Amino acid sequence: MSPSNPANSVGQMAASLALTRTPPAQTDTPAKIKDAAQQFEALLLAQILHSAHESGGGWLGSGGDSSSDSLGDYAEQQLAAVMAKNGGLGLAKMIAQGLERKGNPSQPPPSP
Repeated sequence: MSPSNPANSVGQMAASLALTRTPPAQTDTPAKIKDAAQQFEALLLAQILHSAHESGGGWLGSGGDSSSDSLGDYAEQQLAAVMAKNGGLGLAKMIAQGLERKGNPSQPPPSP
């Protein structure tokens, strides 16, 4: 019995999996795309708000302790989520349009 080459067996296993794997079902609905784009914009807005808050000192300009830092972080996240849900910077809309167009290449690009 000859020793097997681990690289060969991994390559053979990958090849057999590639042959038997079925393509993933299309699960990117417009609602899921819009939700993901809004979550991304909320994350970006939260980072912007956090950076602005760090440069300005504590909560409402006063020195802060750990509880006010936690409250401030939560407030920033909630404000960012509400802003993104209500249009925010418009990034979520542009991202969703781009992803929907990528999923449906026959769709014409939006007019400016």
